[in-house]
Order: sequence, then C-alpha cells, then structure tokens
Amino acid sequence: MSDKQIKKILIVGGGSAGWMTAAALSNALRGGCEIQLVESASIGTIGVGEATIPPIKLFNQSLGLEENEFVSKTMGSFKLGIEFVDWGKKGTRYFHPFGTYGVDFDAIPIHQHWLKAKKEKQVENLDDYCMAWAAAVRGKFHPPSRDHSKIQSTFDYAYHFDTGMYSRYLRQYAEARGVVRIEGKVVNTTLDTESGYIQSIKLEQGKSLEADFFIDCSGFRGLLIEGALQTGYENWTHWLPCDRAVTVGSEQAEDIIPYTRATAKTSGWQWRIPLQHRTGNGHVYCSEHMSDDEATSVLLNDIDTKKTCDPFVLRFSTGRRKKFWNKNCVAIGLSAGFLEPLESTGLHLIQTAIRRLIALFPESKNNGLAEQEFNRITIKEYETTRDFLILHYKATQRDDSEFWNYVRNMQIPESLQYKMDHFQTSGRLVSDGVELFANPSWLAVYLGQHHWPQHYDPKLDLNPNKDALYNLQHLRELMAKVAASMPSHAEYINRFCKAVM
Repeated sequence: MSDKQIKKILIVGGGSAGWMTAAALSNALRGGCEIQLVESASIGTIGVGEATIPPIKLFNQSLGLEENEFVSKTMGSFKLGIEFVDWGKKGTRYFHPFGTYGVDFDAIPIHQHWLKAKKEKQVENLDDYCMAWAAAVRGKFHPPSRDHSKIQSTFDYAYHFDTGMYSRYLRQYAEARGVVRIEGKVVNTTLDTESGYIQSIKLEQGKSLEADFFIDCSGFRGLLIEGALQTGYENWTHWLPCDRAVTVGSEQAEDIIPYTRATAKTSGWQWRIPLQHRTGNGHVYCSEHMSDDEATSVLLNDIDTKKTCDPFVLRFSTGRRKKFWNKNCVAIGLSAGFLEPLESTGLHLIQTAIRRLIALFPESKNNGLAEQEFNRITIKEYETTRDFLILHYKATQRDDSEFWNYVRNMQIPESLQYKMDHFQTSGRLVSDGVELFANPSWLAVYLGQHHWPQHYDPKLDLNPNKDALYNLQHLRELMAKVAASMPSHAEYINRFCKAVM
C-alpha cells in the first residue's frame, strides 16, 4: 500500500445511509481500510424508506444476507408494487407493478395490442394483464419462478420493513467486520488551508477525528458536504412542490396487503405501508396550500388502525446537491438530496451511491476523475427519477384544488415533455439510456392516470395479429388462475419469515 492510498474512512451519521454504507464498505474492502462511523444517540434519524423497490434484494444479496432472516429481523413484509388511488381523477385507482404486463407475443409490445383492443372496447383494465396485480389484489404472495417459460416469472417484488431495525441489523453486520462506532455529536470541521479538503472533525466532547476520506450521512443538515464544503443545492420544488410530511405509526392491520398504497389528497398524498408489527402512515403535502395542523388532522382521520405514537412533521426541499462528491467527501442519503417517497426511492438512491463509490473507489483522496464520473452518473440518476415523479402530478385530470390545478398546468423539464409527447402521439415509450424506472413503470402511470395516446402503433393496422385478442384474454385468465393457487401473503410470512415480537 502506497502512502497516497486511502487508509482511513470516516462516516458521519448513522441511520439507514450510514449503516448501509458501513456494511457495504466493510464487506467490499475486507479490512484493507480502517472504517469509523460517528453518530449521536441524541440525534434522531428519519425513518425514510420503509417501502422499497426490487433492487434492494441485490444489495442484501451482495452482503450475503439471508432473505427470510432479514424479513423476520426487520418486521418486514413483501411488496408487489404500489396502488395509486385518486391520482388521475377522484374515484379511480391503478397499480404500478413490479415486473411486466403479460408477455409479448409478437414483435409489437403487448401494450400496443391492448391500446387497440381498448379503442375497440374489447378490453377494460390494463392491471388485469399484470401478474403482480393478479397476486396483489387477491392478497397472495410467492417469489417468482426462475423458469422464464412460466407466467409466474413475469413479476418481481421488494419489501416493506422497519428502517430502524434494518439499521441495527446492518450495524451488527458492519461491526463484526471491523467497523468502529464512535458516539458523539459533530460540532466543527477542519479544512486544509491550501487544498480545501477535509482534514478532521471535532466532537462535542472535544475529541478530534482525522481521516483520508469522509462520507456524509448526516441527513438534511449535510454537515460536511454543505456545512463545511458549501457545495450548493439545486432546488426542484417548482416541479415537486410538496415540502412537508407528517408521519404516524398505527397498530398492525388485520390483513397485511402485499403492496404499498398511495392515495392522492387535496394538497398532496398519503402513504400506507403494512409491516408485521405495525402500519406506517404518512401525509406528504404542500405547505403553501395546507397547514401542518390540517395535514395532521387529515392523516389521523384516514388511518384505519389505532395510532401507536404521536405524529411527527418533517420539513424538506426537493432537490439535490450540486455535487455529490466534492473533494474528499461523498454525500450519501438525505445529505445528497431529497426526492419525495412517492415511488419508494429513498433507500435505492443510498444503495446506488454506495455501489458507485465502491466501483470508483479512489487511489487517493484527490482523485478528480473518480469524482467527476460519480457526479455525472448520480446527477443523471436523480434527474430521470425526478422526471418520473413529476409525471404523477403533471398527468392528472384533477381540478378540485389550487394544488392540483398548479401541478397540472406547470411547466415541466424538457426531458419529461419529450417523453410525454412521444407517448401522447402513438403510445411509444422512449428513453435516452438506462433508467431506474423502465417502460412498464411509465406505462402504468400514463394509462393509469388516463394520459391516453392519440393513436396506437400503426404497424398493427398494416399487419394485424388475428390472435391478439385471444392472447390477451388467455394471459388474463392464466394469471388469475396462477395467482389463486399461491399462498396468502400472511400464510407465506407465517411459514417462512414471521418476526418474533
């Protein structure tokens, strides 16, 4: 090891971001680098990310975590997608599935055949052609088949879990691999006078800690990335105007559904996340159109089980740091930016930042190329995810409040407008590269919120598939039959991963 190589890493902040980072780095570096994590028990963490998306499985697998044990230890349940209620207009609902819609049976995407049949009034709900929804609506769950010839292979899943328990679970994992936790509150940061790089941090009790490389997991405060390095923040609240969330836990629901529910409200939306020991509830809203007291009242009136704690109001500004990696510091988690939890991306953005850091792990603390590439990819990830979230607000017909009138009529990023124009014309789904949310996700929101294209693919009329309607009907019937044979969500949990209360 040369003198220039990074020998010591200091993670500032615990919670999901800090302990996911500590666990992954300790696993990847295998003792080749000293890792310390500083957190204060007197500073609470924000329980972001109780609902997840399928790539979380890859993160857990990379650590060697056994799925059933992980679900049991975190009071978890399984998630097949998100049900959106009252988003396109009041009284309607649709499902954003994990997986695909049916299977393509010729060279033209299946949704184009559905659009033609819908125009001819031969089919009804697109959700009926989705294996994830066929199981979810019946309260069923079983992992997908690995046999790609079976319809059971066409869906995916993620988890709901208690993030506090997940952090503790990963802390045990990380400490067993050499990570040292230090209790303390950061009060000052020392920078090198010539380079501006971080040299050390000072704790409230007077102790100073030096390192070669720093990871900021301090939450919205951004103690290092913003407080010390003054990196700057790009605010996106003009596109995503919700800037508050009130949260409350309630008792376990009688029926633990295998999906998240997001219900649109007058000035925002409300989530419902079922766990084994409780239900997570929250109301995301725009403070310009609703007070904290009113938002809390709306949430408490709508929860369907008895609350188990006092409501907590969280304030935020949607956006991102201008740089995620600045000098010898990388921001991960809420210190990097915030995208409201509408599509459960909180833990995913932590996960991809960690994976990117490991892939670009620098030779020394002043590796400019690694910093540049990390920021390039992360900015792209945040912007494409941002556009997908904006779509939920823009593609609405609701006109029952000032909030919905604003988001329906607001100017949107050109990158999103381009995609919407393509779909509006012929139902085509376009992208400028690999994105977190693939075609089925965009399709779910477009059609679920009644953003109908003017035409379907013209090739369908040039060479019509005589069996298309039969194939659609067969897929729907087959998925319903397979779903009916699955165990219930509760039965699966009780058999394989029931938590010890």
